[in-house]
Amino acid sequence: MMIAADEKNLQLIEYLESLGFPSFPIDGYKVINKYSGLEDEINSLYSGVALRSVSHQGIIELKGSDALDLVHRIATNSVKDLPKEGVRRTMFTSEKGRFIGVTNLLNFENYQLLVCDRISKMKIMSWIRKYVISDDVEVNDANSKYNLLELCGPQSESFASLVCGNVVHEMQPNTFKIMHTENILFFLIKLSGERGYNKFWFLADFENSKRLIVYMNENKGVFNFNLVGEEAYDIYRIEQGIPIAPNEINDDHNPLEAGLIDLIDFKKGCYIGQEIIARLDSYNKVQKKLVGVKFSDKFELNNGQLILEDSGIEVGKITSYTVSSKLKTSIGLAYIQIAHSTPGKQLALKLPGNNIINTEIQ
Repeated sequence: MMIAADEKNLQLIEYLESLGFPSFPIDGYKVINKYSGLEDEINSLYSGVALRSVSHQGIIELKGSDALDLVHRIATNSVKDLPKEGVRRTMFTSEKGRFIGVTNLLNFENYQLLVCDRISKMKIMSWIRKYVISDDVEVNDANSKYNLLELCGPQSESFASLVCGNVVHEMQPNTFKIMHTENILFFLIKLSGERGYNKFWFLADFENSKRLIVYMNENKGVFNFNLVGEEAYDIYRIEQGIPIAPNEINDDHNPLEAGLIDLIDFKKGCYIGQEIIARLDSYNKVQKKLVGVKFSDKFELNNGQLILEDSGIEVGKITSYTVSSKLKTSIGLAYIQIAHSTPGKQLALKLPGNNIINTEIQ
């Protein structure tokens, strides 16, 4: 079966543009780079509550009585026991144990949604369809149906309860419920987030997503609330060591190198890539790991910049780069050979013209 071209749903981004926030293209979609001041947005991520439009994520719909069982058979994590209104992160890997994509699986009982990095969506859809033989499984692009908002930061749970009531505190992490509040209809999804804080997704159509943004903005009160764009979030992501596709999650690397071992159920039995990943884990054969790095100076990142040891031996590659306002220096993420990945280890980045940037493993 042919897979249709990536479906677009631009209503929400066009609404945000109409409010005066400029967008820029990414992976065939559009995102808002900045809403207010960069420092204010980063401060909300670390100390307050940040609202992000994450509708540029890929959303895949699975239908059919065998859909959950198929995902259980071919993906890394166990999902066959996932209850209705449950959420579980899982990954699809190739026969060589390399990344196809990382997803959040939402179980609506009669159908499931997979949320992934936008650039991984078509690859994941093709991969699932490859293993549909006589199974009752239908795979559809669902980005045209939904918009997705994310609420994160230390104050996110308190702020979400302002919108949704005490049900926010009663919900277990990695579950969701349908909500109808203030004449707004949406699915509230509670997820385990970074730094020990829960984060929340709001899944809705355009009109209800727009109402949510307006309602939150009008009722932020004393909260350190900000709409947060991709520039601030990317700085935060790199500071926190969060991998994304295609930078860190791609078919050059495997989940063990990326530090995503928690998304693998080693007891569940076979999945695609299981034999390779199990062998890498059992025999400590992982050669590289994803680490944070700090640079002595700013530079222009070109894809595939090499990090070199002082002796000139190649030991890894930079995958993401930014200037951290929090750390007051240039930082990045890099896949580094394990023997050279000890915190404090000094490496050198060789730039065109034989310019050298001192690099420290964090």
